[in-house]
Amino acid sequence: MSHRLFVAICPPEAVIDAMIDTMDGIENARWQDETQLHLTLRFVGEVDTPRANDVADALRSICLAPFEIAFRGVGHFERRHWPNAVWAGVEPSETLDILRKKIERGVVAAGLEPETRRFVPHVTLARLNHSCGPVGDWMARHGDFAAGPMMVDSFTLYESTLTASGPFYEPVVRYPLDRAQG
Repeated sequence: MSHRLFVAICPPEAVIDAMIDTMDGIENARWQDETQLHLTLRFVGEVDTPRANDVADALRSICLAPFEIAFRGVGHFERRHWPNAVWAGVEPSETLDILRKKIERGVVAAGLEPETRRFVPHVTLARLNHSCGPVGDWMARHGDFAAGPMMVDSFTLYESTLTASGPFYEPVVRYPLDRAQG
């Protein structure tokens, strides 16, 4: 059996509400619903059950004290010079980067290839395609987006199931951060 996995932080309701308030103004955008809003730390991809268990076990050994992050600004990703997603950004955080690197080491130790893409901490707000309207006005209107801070006291391994109505994300294991590590 195959499992499509990723590791993420789920923002609290107040941050999600602030993100939802930005979700209009781009024609034909596929806006995420509140259950899809998360800060991905590592996309694992398709793995078999034994490898999924290895990943879950490797993540259990991560030790780090809880820390705060805040969300600031918006942006977009492009594919072939065409916007394919808009997102809410995360303020630079050394501790968030430490957590991401520890997760990366765990995933690689479980036998997966290292991530080669640069880490851009963000929460995807909408997916776009060629039928979508321009993003410039939306970017200008929400450029001063701010939410949080939020306390990061855990991260979660999720399984993603692709359905006709979009992806469904199910938490598999929640990993609490350890206050004793502070």
